[in-house]
Amino acid sequence: MTAAVRMVELWRGGLPESSHSGHAVICDETGAIIESWGDPGAVIFPRSSCKMLQALPLVESGAADAAGLRPAQLALSCASHQGAALHVDTVRAWMEGLGLAEADLRCGSHEPSDRAERDRLIRAGDEPCQYHNNCSGKHAGFLTYSRHVKAGPEYVEIDHPLQRAIRAAFEEVTGEASPGWGVDGCSAPNFATTVHGLARAMASFAAATGTGDARDRAAHRLTRAMAEFPELVGGEGRACTELMRAMGGRVTIKTGAEAVFVAIVPERRMGIALKIIDGNSRASEAAIAALLVRIGVLDPAHPAARRRLAAVQRNWRGIETGEIRLAEGFPGA
Repeated sequence: MTAAVRMVELWRGGLPESSHSGHAVICDETGAIIESWGDPGAVIFPRSSCKMLQALPLVESGAADAAGLRPAQLALSCASHQGAALHVDTVRAWMEGLGLAEADLRCGSHEPSDRAERDRLIRAGDEPCQYHNNCSGKHAGFLTYSRHVKAGPEYVEIDHPLQRAIRAAFEEVTGEASPGWGVDGCSAPNFATTVHGLARAMASFAAATGTGDARDRAAHRLTRAMAEFPELVGGEGRACTELMRAMGGRVTIKTGAEAVFVAIVPERRMGIALKIIDGNSRASEAAIAALLVRIGVLDPAHPAARRRLAAVQRNWRGIETGEIRLAEGFPGA
């Protein structure tokens, strides 16, 4: 076992105040490790960073085409969105097009992260519904597959045909048997893998050309849909959205809860996966930005990169109190 390495620090008054350590792997299209930090074999839950893997059966099975799904809907199937009106309305229209209702979802409801939609609900005296759940697009995709294969309504159960298909695809693209699973925040199973396995999966997506077998075509379509619609994958102000825009759709990235981040880099045929072990998202955002700069696909001077790589901390009066920095020895420091 290799210890996690320090990646990101918070400085205040000229002194280090907090530090965040993690594991990261960059893989080539063969799944071989190009570079790594910490332990490539560390077992993690990828959480929402693996939504494109969970969407593979939706596309491979023909369910997406049978339902007439467009790239925007495929992007939402991989999204952790803000619950903005754009997200809610698109998922609602998708579900209604399937002849399904909000009650058919199994993701649960929570207050939207999008301030405008949250304020609208408050003014109207309305409660958030399952369409506001950041995973509602993924679940709409789950229901699209389940309806196509005529499976039962409890699609988040571990023995449901959908979850069996997801596990098979997940293990094939990670190149590893999953050592276990847990229940994600949206009630769906989340299969564990190593950081190397997750990076290997991202590299397989990066190498997809759209001209090969069903897996290749599905991976390519999902990757391009996410890159084409970054505003659907996250939302305004989110790292996923801002950094994909900064790279002009050349790279697809996705965050996951508890500070997981992945990147699919088609022009380099590379995949990246990282995990900050204390679960701090400011650190995972800084670390993924640093690695994207390292491989030459993100301009460190772009405002979206600078907001993550040298983020100034300010108090409620606007006074500068500290700065997020890359730890000495980590790329870009």
